[in-house]
Amino acid sequence: MVIAHRGSSAAFAENTRAAFLHALAEGSDGVEVDVHLTRDRQVVCLHDRTLERTSDGSGPVADHTLSQLRRLDFHSWKGARIPGHYGPASAQLLTLPELVELLAEAGRPVKLALELKHPSPYGHELEERVLSWLLGAGWDPETSRLGTVEVSFMSFYAGSLQYLAPTVDSEYLCQLLAAVPAEPGPGRFAPGPLSRAAVRAALRQATADAERLVWEGRAGIAGPGVEYVRENLADVKAWLASGRTLRVWTADREEDVDLLVTAGVQQITTNLPARVLERVCRRERVPATAGA
Repeated sequence: MVIAHRGSSAAFAENTRAAFLHALAEGSDGVEVDVHLTRDRQVVCLHDRTLERTSDGSGPVADHTLSQLRRLDFHSWKGARIPGHYGPASAQLLTLPELVELLAEAGRPVKLALELKHPSPYGHELEERVLSWLLGAGWDPETSRLGTVEVSFMSFYAGSLQYLAPTVDSEYLCQLLAAVPAEPGPGRFAPGPLSRAAVRAALRQATADAERLVWEGRAGIAGPGVEYVRENLADVKAWLASGRTLRVWTADREEDVDLLVTAGVQQITTNLPARVLERVCRRERVPATAGA
């Protein structure tokens, strides 16, 4: 399966209405989205905790109300013209309910890979708000479906999945994993005057906690990055052999897609869903042609 990373984000601004609609039009099996809480506790589809990179606003998302965010431009930075059928510029920011409605209108089964962004200034209220809305909208915890939309919950923070576990079956919990860099920068990975060694130790511990959830089966989906797969291929194959689902991010290069397909990875997350779908289909046709 091919999951569109923040929508078809190579074509249109990430996590926008245009990016998600384009992903569906390209035939994606699902979409990945990141969510934060606003000041008035609305669940919005944005990756960063601050606004500078993907809008003409500034400051933390959590310091703004939804109505304030609606007045910002979330698409121009990408430089792509939005076709009329993908909605006006003013409608590109989506809340979680709006995204689910958009996916439901596809008229076919669609996977929604929902990443809960932490650390959140509101702590686990983020999870509570997401679950509260889903349950109120008719989401079934046993199948994790809301109509034709199947929801899975993802986070790099193991505590987020542990918080969700009493309500969500492990089959729909995805533990995200990143390779620990050899030289982490303190400013990038943690606030305060931590040394590089301390930052690396903290990252190793967080990764170990995350890996434990996968090994113990408390997270039924492992969500490693491509670099993590290359560095830990034996573990990845062991997870696959034990029945875990692998959802790998973010594979845009042909050699990465080939590696994942050969390894038996079931779900590939990409910024280029149409291209990756074509590559996967081409590889699947090769054995049949060769054996004919």
